[in-house]
Amino acid sequence: MTIVRMAEFHGPDIADFFPEPLFGVITRINIAQLLATALLVLILVLGTRRLTVVPGRFQSVIELGFGFVTNGIAYDLLGKKDGKRFLPLLLTIFFGILFLNLTGIVPGINIAGTSVIGAPLVFAAVAYVVFIYAGIKKHGVFRFFKNSLVPGGVPILLAPIIAIIELISTFVVRPVSLTLRLLMNMMVGHFMLVLFFSATNFFFFSFNGFTALSAGTFALGIGFTLFEVFVAFLQAYVFTILTAVYIQLSLADEH
Repeated sequence: MTIVRMAEFHGPDIADFFPEPLFGVITRINIAQLLATALLVLILVLGTRRLTVVPGRFQSVIELGFGFVTNGIAYDLLGKKDGKRFLPLLLTIFFGILFLNLTGIVPGINIAGTSVIGAPLVFAAVAYVVFIYAGIKKHGVFRFFKNSLVPGGVPILLAPIIAIIELISTFVVRPVSLTLRLLMNMMVGHFMLVLFFSATNFFFFSFNGFTALSAGTFALGIGFTLFEVFVAFLQAYVFTILTAVYIQLSLADEH
């Protein structure tokens, strides 16, 4: 009598985001974050250490990325003067988030460095501190908070209510939304990829090879992997452009 054992299906689990530490000190997610950071630094160093008037392919790619953030975000939203001031910050945020996001599709790592709250929270905290600093430096403490909490033209009777709403919206919702938007998108992406490829593994071994089910889930996994590349870029762009918008609002005379 032959006993056929069906493969067990192991779907995605919240425990994926809390892996056991390796050697008691570092997790797989920490390794993903360190590798993404090291790779980003290496690419930037190699791509900018010998700049030429006529750029080669590698330098052209670096300049294209820099130009995208410089002209498409910094100068477009902040103007050339303020754009130059905050360009290093915006470049760091964009490329830092992008590289951390992309670790989610790297075989062997398969989880984004921004899919746990620590990394998104740090980026959001930096953006939060900078937009407050920029506003205070330009307008002074009193005028900055007055402009932020009570926009011009608000009737005196409504000022206390508007101030409370603006306080929550500007100083609570902004950093929280920046953090959660990035975190949730990368978490969901990980769940979907694990679901598709786990299902492929299940169907493949349950039916001894490729079937319509295993081939279908594998195709969906590949397709969603490509979509995750787009999401990784989109989330880096959205986070960076929102940071620039918040800085712009803090610098405005009335907002």
